[in-house]
Amino acid sequence: MSSSSPTTYTTFDGVRRIASGNLENNALAAKHALNANASGPVLTFDDSTGRLVDIDLRGSDAEVLARLALSNATTTSEPEPSLETRGRGRPRLGVVAREVTLLPRHWDWLASQPGGASVTLRKLVDEARRASAEKDDRRQAQERAYQFMSALAGDLPGFEEASRALFADDRAAFMQRTDAWPTDLRDHTRQLAFGDEA
Repeated sequence: MSSSSPTTYTTFDGVRRIASGNLENNALAAKHALNANASGPVLTFDDSTGRLVDIDLRGSDAEVLARLALSNATTTSEPEPSLETRGRGRPRLGVVAREVTLLPRHWDWLASQPGGASVTLRKLVDEARRASAEKDDRRQAQERAYQFMSALAGDLPGFEEASRALFADDRAAFMQRTDAWPTDLRDHTRQLAFGDEA
């Protein structure tokens, strides 16, 4: 799941998938399932994290959608730019100042680099991110699948063995341990764990 793609959500009624896509469609599917006396707990998950999403389903469909729109507008709105006149110096780059603790030899080396400590640290972080991107993506997929599995499959046969296989990155064992799980649950878990490879 790429961080550049929009977040998708999936809603389950027990172990049966009833919706997948944007949050609005999932909220309405969850609301309608509850109104129709759902057979199991109705839970909505954020597909980028595998975590449960808390949605206020009270009121009419329009009221539910209005609350979601308001919540989304609040969390995505950017702060107003400052109207004060900027003086001389560097433009704001969106950098965040935080404390970094290094040994004197590290500061000496950073100070001797072209651009100084800040530029060099940014370059080192970007290089490390590129070098570990595949490993980081794999770890995030494992965490995403585990969060989802824990919520819906924790009592199913083979859960612990499947969890061990997931974190050992043993795809064959994971597929075998999840094979007897209910179809929608199994398929979604595999999708979260392995993406398009599942």
